[in-house]
Amino acid sequence: MARKKRGGRAKTRGAKGRGTKARRAGKRRRRAARANKSGSRFLDVAIVAMLFLAIYFAIFGGDYTVFEIRKMEALEQERAAELASTEAEIDSLEAVAQMLEHDPEAIERVARERYGMIREGEILYRFREPAPRDTSTIDGAGEGE
Repeated sequence: MARKKRGGRAKTRGAKGRGTKARRAGKRRRRAARANKSGSRFLDVAIVAMLFLAIYFAIFGGDYTVFEIRKMEALEQERAAELASTEAEIDSLEAVAQMLEHDPEAIERVARERYGMIREGEILYRFREPAPRDTSTIDGAGEGE
């Protein structure tokens, strides 16, 4: 076996040793692997960036952002509550209308309470609340001496 010195190290050539061509091929493979790794790193960064952009667009971009959708859902709930209240009021008014169409006592009660109507021979007494007094001028209070 012949020995060759290169770079201060002794190398052997032979069946098991590597020659110059094998070394160059190994270097080429390592370079290709490094280049492949850097390309892989770039691809990984690009994928992460695309995912970030997609998530950002889903939250803040487009026609309806997440915040606008939440605002619309709250508005929808508010309108649904308002609709339920209006429907309850409509049902109540329909019941009153039905009662006034078919119940003479209800008609009489409304005529007496709302319009102050009385039957023949009845006397209507109306009581008024006394007007509130202005207490600021009693006994010279409010006057400065």
